[in-house]
Amino acid sequence: MGLSEDLERVALQERELQLPRMDARVAWELGVRLRTLAEERGLAVVVDVRRFGQPLFYAALEGTAPDHAEWVRRKSNVVARFHRSSYAVGLKLKPKNETLTEQQGLPLADYATHGGSFPLTVTGAGVVGSATVSGLPQRADHELVVEALCAVLGRDYAALRLEAE
Repeated sequence: MGLSEDLERVALQERELQLPRMDARVAWELGVRLRTLAEERGLAVVVDVRRFGQPLFYAALEGTAPDHAEWVRRKSNVVARFHRSSYAVGLKLKPKNETLTEQQGLPLADYATHGGSFPLTVTGAGVVGSATVSGLPQRADHELVVEALCAVLGRDYAALRLEAE
C-alpha cells in the first residue's frame, strides 16, 4: 500500500472511529483494552488516554523506559494541535521531507509526527482528546490504537486497518 492509500485509510479511520461520549469510564475501557492487547502479545508499550489537559488512563508495561512517556507527550501534542492522528501528520510531511519545525516552527522537543496518537472524536462535538501508544514501530503503535477503538466501538477492525507494508 502506498503513501496516498495510507493517507486515505487513516482519514477513513479518523472519520469512522467516533465515540458517542468521552468520559472517565470510556477512557478507562479504552485504556484497559489497549493494555490487555499489549499484555496478551507481550508488547513493551506505554498507553495514555486523555481528554486534552486531563490524563484519564496511563499504563507503562514491563520493558518500557521513561523516554516512552516523552514520546507519548510529544505525539499527543500533535493530535491536540492538528486534530489528526500523529501518523497522518507525519505521512503528510513525508513527501516534502519536512518537519513540523520547518513547516510550522514547532519544536521537535514538544511535537513528534510518529504514529501512535489517535484523535478521540465525540460525534457532534469534535476532537476532545487522544489515545496514544509508544514502544513499537510507529505504524504498529498507530494500528494498536485503531484496533482497540474498533473493539470498544464494536467495529470490524479488518475493514479499517492499514494494509501490511
